[in-house]
Amino acid sequence: MILRPRKQDHLLIGKYTGKIVIGVGLLMVIPLITSIVFQEWDTAVDFVISMSACFIFGFGTQIVCRTERDLSWSHGLVVASGSWIVATIIGALPHWLSGHEGSYLDAMFDVMSGYTTTGLYLMQDLDHISHGLNMWRHLLTYAGGQGIVVIALTFLFKGTAGAYKMYVGEGKDERLLPNVVQTARAIWLVSLTWLVIGTAALFGTGLLLGQEPVRAFLHGLWVFMGAWSTGGFAPQSYNTIWFHSLSYEVICIVIMIAGSLNFALHWALWTGNRKELRRNVETVSFTVTLVVTTLVATFWLAKSGVYPDAMSLFRKAFYQLASGHTTTGFSTIYSKAFISQWGPVGMIATMIAMAIGASACSTAGGIKGVRIGIITKAFLQDVRKMISPESAVVRAKYHHIRGILLEDGVVRGALMITVAYMTMYALTAFVGTLYGYPLVTSMFEAVSAGSNTGLSCGLTDPTMPDLMKVLYIFVMWLGRLEFMSVFALIGYGYSMLRGR
Repeated sequence: MILRPRKQDHLLIGKYTGKIVIGVGLLMVIPLITSIVFQEWDTAVDFVISMSACFIFGFGTQIVCRTERDLSWSHGLVVASGSWIVATIIGALPHWLSGHEGSYLDAMFDVMSGYTTTGLYLMQDLDHISHGLNMWRHLLTYAGGQGIVVIALTFLFKGTAGAYKMYVGEGKDERLLPNVVQTARAIWLVSLTWLVIGTAALFGTGLLLGQEPVRAFLHGLWVFMGAWSTGGFAPQSYNTIWFHSLSYEVICIVIMIAGSLNFALHWALWTGNRKELRRNVETVSFTVTLVVTTLVATFWLAKSGVYPDAMSLFRKAFYQLASGHTTTGFSTIYSKAFISQWGPVGMIATMIAMAIGASACSTAGGIKGVRIGIITKAFLQDVRKMISPESAVVRAKYHHIRGILLEDGVVRGALMITVAYMTMYALTAFVGTLYGYPLVTSMFEAVSAGSNTGLSCGLTDPTMPDLMKVLYIFVMWLGRLEFMSVFALIGYGYSMLRGR
């Protein structure tokens, strides 16, 4: 029997959702200040209106939804997934008010893409938007990489058991420190330290390329945010191809890979455990699959004669594959080049990299390297069992911060999420083919959206059907939260309608 939620359940979910929306409003202070500094008064007014909407909703729910209860698992999952929808609806206001979006749906698409660190966008005339709006776009993806729940945990919550349940609901399940609020702050410490280092490196490179200091700093800051969050947003419509710089690309690759690593791995390295980098199942899995997919794409491109020399070939192939595998979405080729130059083999290699993704509990999306490692270990364990004597006890372990025994429950969980991702990719691609897009094109864009990557072969466009936009918003959200909290929200809604 399904029980209908009580009033106290609604109050509890409303209270904590309001706190998270307040956090989104506080984030808007940064683009507001940016607009004021550059005297972009219309944009400043847009952010004042949007902040007001966040605070009215957030503080309004705090007044209406008063309760002292703590969150249960189901509440935490519902808050984690539901707050993303509310934050997307309200967070789309600055985009819509700017006049650079064709509709409010387009604005919501771009904001969900930012929060989920996807990088696909429908914004028009990107090269001429205000500094304040550009700051907001990149701040969305930088904050979304850490998680909007992590933002709220850092500043607005006490370290309760319910706080941990929201943290898990956002697709994270590892504590760096005993307290989940301390874990959230540790994540921000890592991210902000990298922010200073990465922005400085890109800023210096921009100066050497001849950019004006202010422009070099802003581009360095924004490109870092897009790379570290594996979000893929860039300040120019031509993405990182706009810079035409090998040094810029190398720095971006370093930041992309660093951003795709598990925050627990970062913390282990910070606390002196250097061996973890080469022992961890995720880094091993990522290295193997990146090398394999890059070799496949490189071989195909060499055979096709797309690029004139070995340096250009490797530079283009490795950058796109690293960007795809880390689910960043930065690109140094035009989107249509995937179809006209890379062809089906190059696109399939990129799709495999995007579908797998990088590390769990990171800014990246996709199936995750830890699950690929677990499934591979389980397969090898079964092979060993088949060739061993019947009396032999065959056990396997994998290393992820510590040695972990490979149990059936762990394997089953990895397989379940992997099948869920593959099903989502296939169904999304199928809808694309119903609208008349070629199968490989539809699959490429579906995997890019569902894995939160953002590489595009040209399908994502303001003129695409509205149903496709809604579908991509849904799969970006579903892929980023790794299904469970979204299913919990759907179940909560169903219980409201049909529960007793």
